[in-house]
Amino acid sequence: MGKKATFYELAKLAKVSAATVSRIAAGKQNVDPKIRERVRQAAAQLGIDLEKKRDETSRIIAFVLANRDILHSFQARVLAGAESYVSANNWELVFLTFRYPAGVPAKELHLPQILSRRTPARGVILAGVNSVNLLHALRERQVPFSVLGNNLIGGWEQDPCDVVCSDDIQGAFDVTSHLLAQHHRHIWFIGDTRLPWYTRCGEGYRRAMEGAGLPPRLCDIHSDGRELGYLGAKSILSRREPVTAIFAGSDHVAGGVYAALRESGVAVPGDISVVGFNDSEAALFHPSLTSVREFPEELGRHLAEFTLNRIRQPWLPPQRLTIPTQLISRESTRALLPAAAEPARAR
Repeated sequence: MGKKATFYELAKLAKVSAATVSRIAAGKQNVDPKIRERVRQAAAQLGIDLEKKRDETSRIIAFVLANRDILHSFQARVLAGAESYVSANNWELVFLTFRYPAGVPAKELHLPQILSRRTPARGVILAGVNSVNLLHALRERQVPFSVLGNNLIGGWEQDPCDVVCSDDIQGAFDVTSHLLAQHHRHIWFIGDTRLPWYTRCGEGYRRAMEGAGLPPRLCDIHSDGRELGYLGAKSILSRREPVTAIFAGSDHVAGGVYAALRESGVAVPGDISVVGFNDSEAALFHPSLTSVREFPEELGRHLAEFTLNRIRQPWLPPQRLTIPTQLISRESTRALLPAAAEPARAR
């Protein structure tokens, strides 16, 4: 068997430096595409598998939950989907949390050690709540990554990065339209618009209400989960304004809404209809909750796919995917007569 060609011989044939060959083999993105292609052609001529060389260095992807206190059930399912795809492709996934302020310049962000260029992680999946400074920091450090777009804050839409989104704006539009089709007109939305997923759901709700010629009614309390739903519903009832339906920004929020309405002697759906979002536990409610189903495992799988694609082919154009949602109608809403009865108020 003949002696295997070396990177030095490859560099000589491609008329580049050995350092350039090493950067290309490691998947670094700071190499001119024409030079990269020349090196790849020379490697093929010498029988050098650059992809194999790259895979021998490390096969670890980091799943980063940013700026969140806990691994929420939705994020846990995204993680499960990502791990399933990564392991099926003979890579490993590590989980870590990371807190960082949105206002710090990208160059001043202190990344976790596993994301530095000298440590094992070859790529990153960003979940939790992220802002554009981290995207810029990873790009400047040449770290391949993909990001869950629903939880991004700031003007990121035109950012050249790999993004997977759940179509939550359309899902919120659909569930609001479902209530409108049942002749509800006094529909309130409960969500903390400081958090990007509530902002997006609120946008879909607003579009549906304004499309029907109705004013959006937002209860914007700075909280989350059941506490947000409980406080929001209590606030709505205390205003003694018309309300026939409440759109809770998540199933957890809907749980708090149910508790507040029950405590106030308001029946669901007899007095007020309630809908949730993400369908994480809606079937367990009594009455069962109408909700918008998202597909977090699919989000995770595609985030992992995009990250591996970026590692293997750093010259790819930005990868973007929006995954549809599904309206699941259950027992928590009822149709009103066109001339609706007097809406419920606190008793």
